[in-house]
Amino acid sequence: MIMNVCKIFEWTKLLQGAKCEARDGMILKVAASAVDAERPRSLEIPNNLLVRSRNISQDLPSTYSLIVPDMLRKCSLPRNRFWRISPGRSFATHAEPLREKDCTSITPPYNDLVDNLAKVRKILNRPLTLAEKILYSHLCDPEQSLSGGGKIRGERYLQLRPERVAMQDASAQMALLQFMTCGLPTSAVPASIHCDHLIQALDGAEADLKRSIASNKEVFDFLESAAKKYGIEFWRPGSGIIHQIVLENYAAPGMLMLGTDSHTPNAGGLGMLAIGVGGADAVDAMTGTPWELKAPRVIGIHLKGQLSGWATPKDLILHIAGKLTVRGGTGAILEYHGPGVHSQSCTGLATIANMGAELGATTSTFPYTEAMRNYLIATGRAPVARAADEAKKKGFLERDEGAEWDDLVEIDLSTLEPTINGPFTPDLATPLSKFGSFIKEQGWKDELTAGLIGSCTNSSYEDMSRVTSLAKQAKAAGLKAKVPFLCTPGSEQIRATIERDGFTEVLQDVGAVVLANACGPCIGQWKREEYKGEENAILTSFNRNFKARNDANSKTMNFLSSPEIVTAMAFAGRLSFNPMTDSLTDANGKPFKFEPPTGIQLPQNGFTS
Repeated sequence: MIMNVCKIFEWTKLLQGAKCEARDGMILKVAASAVDAERPRSLEIPNNLLVRSRNISQDLPSTYSLIVPDMLRKCSLPRNRFWRISPGRSFATHAEPLREKDCTSITPPYNDLVDNLAKVRKILNRPLTLAEKILYSHLCDPEQSLSGGGKIRGERYLQLRPERVAMQDASAQMALLQFMTCGLPTSAVPASIHCDHLIQALDGAEADLKRSIASNKEVFDFLESAAKKYGIEFWRPGSGIIHQIVLENYAAPGMLMLGTDSHTPNAGGLGMLAIGVGGADAVDAMTGTPWELKAPRVIGIHLKGQLSGWATPKDLILHIAGKLTVRGGTGAILEYHGPGVHSQSCTGLATIANMGAELGATTSTFPYTEAMRNYLIATGRAPVARAADEAKKKGFLERDEGAEWDDLVEIDLSTLEPTINGPFTPDLATPLSKFGSFIKEQGWKDELTAGLIGSCTNSSYEDMSRVTSLAKQAKAAGLKAKVPFLCTPGSEQIRATIERDGFTEVLQDVGAVVLANACGPCIGQWKREEYKGEENAILTSFNRNFKARNDANSKTMNFLSSPEIVTAMAFAGRLSFNPMTDSLTDANGKPFKFEPPTGIQLPQNGFTS
């Protein structure tokens, strides 16, 4: 039955307090006990329903804001409030792949950017790097910022107009309080709030999410009400980690975005400039005030060859961290180029960009690639891909031939092997082939106490497909993880898709515990009861590993690696285990050796909607 808007609003009064299940704005399924036998059991919402989004009424085929009844525990939605029905743990469905979205608010104004870039070219009269093109095309006044001659990079201060702001729940609070003092009715640029930092890992996704929502209710209620008042999109607890959500929904080639989190550069995997800032800087953008940045230097990183076997994009950035150190990128944008870029998946590029923060880099970026285009289409953003295609034809989304770098790093991907970094610093890089001897030289116990995969750095569909290929091998050999093996999906879209495709079942069969779609142990939200005050070693696919970061124990040594190496080592329980050369003993007492992991970049049946 299709009902008009008024009828739906009438039904919300009748169904207040009913247990309902939201399906991405398409259906509100109502428990039979909540209504009389004469009343329908569901409300179907037409695709062209007039809705309210960011205080502007418009038709949005796949994003809805409705006045809804109290969803109680199932969806945790407030009664009689406008609410953006966004992907969340209760909202994902396996019914169909993502539909093409309305991309009006997320497509960069390419024509305006290209026109502004033409002004920049007249002033500078030289070839430009991609980082310069994106940054300078967002100048408020190119003449004011760039004219007068002299050095620009590392010297001039630029007045910029970012196109979007993203905030996580811990840092959004102060930013919103500051924004409220400005007296504006809405944010001047599209903005979003993501509830991901305040969810503590302990028992598993459902229990942890329920407990954290209850303990942080006041914060979440404040963020939700502020989002409603100022036209900001709100992603509720359990919807996913800010950086994964941004990559899946908002990032676009050539965009300039600010985020109130240090790993905001993750979005650079889609060929944009995403910069982590403090709350006050975010408020500049939200109020339409020019945002000031000292023009970064540009470090070129030339990639040739191809990764193979066990080597991954994570190993590339771990290797680069070892070369440049935690200070090597300070005040600079890392711009990757060369044939090796085009052999990487979009989410692999995001992993690389994510950990540029560990080098102190302002952000990282890449030229627009076919993999980016495919990812945009797979995540329902084909209109963005089409617009980016046209912008690329105009020379906007790649560097000019002859553009100069401040520094240049050359890397042959075909020579890389898996790398493990740490402990206590992300730039202490050791090739896997030498890691066992490194452990022995240091006199550390050859024992792994936990393996953790996922987080915003490494929870893509490709990552999960590759670790599942290893888990399938182990399962066939009758093996289970010898240590706690924790998996953190980056978003509800990833969680639901890997569940649909059978990855979750395989991982759980070998002992994995799936945590909530949140930051969790990566940022220290891990209520770990074991090894308190004791020296021990964990292996993670996270991005940062300073003392006490993960479990509040300064004696826990956190080593960073790819999710594939973490997974393989979880079955050995030893730091010296090298899955490329070493064997384990299967359930029948016979030698078992892992084959190199395999996977696919994007789900064959599409992401779940």
